[in-house]
Amino acid sequence: MTDRATRIMVGACTVILVVAALHLARSVLAPVAFALFIIALVWPFQRAFQARMPKLLALLLTMLLTLFVVAGIAALVIWGFGRVGQWLLGNGAQLQALYARKTAWLEGYGIFVASLIAEHFDMRWLVRVAQDVMGQLQGFVSFAVVTLVFTLLGLLEVDVARRQLEALGDRDGPALLLRSGAVLARKLQRYMLVRSVMSLVTGLAIWGFATAAGLELAMEWGVIAFALNYIPFIGSLLATIFPTMFAVLQFESWQMAVIVFLSLNLIQFTSGSYLEPRIAGATLAVSPFLVLFAVFFWALLWGIAGAFIGVPVMIALLTLCDQHPSSRWVAQLLSGHDGRVR
Repeated sequence: MTDRATRIMVGACTVILVVAALHLARSVLAPVAFALFIIALVWPFQRAFQARMPKLLALLLTMLLTLFVVAGIAALVIWGFGRVGQWLLGNGAQLQALYARKTAWLEGYGIFVASLIAEHFDMRWLVRVAQDVMGQLQGFVSFAVVTLVFTLLGLLEVDVARRQLEALGDRDGPALLLRSGAVLARKLQRYMLVRSVMSLVTGLAIWGFATAAGLELAMEWGVIAFALNYIPFIGSLLATIFPTMFAVLQFESWQMAVIVFLSLNLIQFTSGSYLEPRIAGATLAVSPFLVLFAVFFWALLWGIAGAFIGVPVMIALLTLCDQHPSSRWVAQLLSGHDGRVR
């Protein structure tokens, strides 16, 4: 076996082991990744507060600001879906009549939906669903608490870590970390600013379309689209599917549902694939294929948290590659841009 083949096999085995380790250690690594991401976003506020008040008070204000933003977005999602649930409960008789008509139509073609539902969706199924939901909520609370602790400790040690790296002098490793950290923080801040602006634009556009199309709960669909758009691809897909399903219930017409589905996808495509890359510019240049891969790859490893953090992690890896001459070609290759990633 040649040296080249040996290196390839060793590299492939290393990648597999690293991926397996990332998955097995997700309960620790995912909160750490989120904490580092949050620290990069809120550090400018922490630094500005520290210049005017004691460090601990500045930390308290920074964390309160962070919790306010996160809780606000979560509250918007809960409010939007809550309003949809209220509509469904308030129109139960209409939905029951629609169900009776559709099942009768299907039974005319030999498809007995009622028996299938009775067979698979019984009380035990509802209990399992409730248990799964409670388990997910408990996991989310634990994840949020661990992330909060890591964020608090990290904000307290940012200055200490920077001074320690500076004290090590001009060695390649510390200098690379300092330079990469500063560049990455600016990139992540710009990434979230652009995503927030485009989420707001997408929410307003969907609200306007839903109003024009006569789709009920137009504001709620706009709010849901705004909040879910922070999760690339998966969030926008969900923000498209839910109103489409609702259109079927409201209009009782598959033609109108198709129009809603196509229109919402056009809005999402224009926002995410046309406007956002042009606003972000070459600074955040990442191949669209790589963005999609990052979302689903990290979602496979870490679940919903991975879907959200996947693109920032990919930006971090490309930034590290771009800061070293021997790996700069990787950042250029995966940037999806003709110029050099800066």
